[in-house]
Amino acid sequence: MAAPFTLRKIGVPPNSANLTEARRRVFDYFRAACRSIPTIMDIYNLQDVVAPSQLRFAISAQIRKNAHVTDPKVIDLLLFKGMEELTDIVDHAKQRHHIIGQYVVGEGLVQNTGSKDQGKSDFLKNFYTSNYF
Repeated sequence: MAAPFTLRKIGVPPNSANLTEARRRVFDYFRAACRSIPTIMDIYNLQDVVAPSQLRFAISAQIRKNAHVTDPKVIDLLLFKGMEELTDIVDHAKQRHHIIGQYVVGEGLVQNTGSKDQGKSDFLKNFYTSNYF
């Protein structure tokens, strides 16, 4: 008797043989991430917060942040982390405020104009200045 569902084999893809192959995989990842943007916009109801082009810019900024890496094994590791993150987002393993905080406000796509209340006492002012990261 066959099971009512089939298990797909989940495995780690083989390492890139050279920098050219790793670069090709980065472009494939970028294409996959950009193709999933409409789904992400619908799942997390982000139409009122950010445009798809701004999310595409945030993805490209994350990739460009690691543009200096030239070791194919390190690139494969970063791609694995990126695919894991993308899978978590598409599978709705994150909440809306996680996406907004990490990819919208965190990337500087939306101006955070509300400054935190620095307090009225000297104690709170010193506390806020010493504990903000």
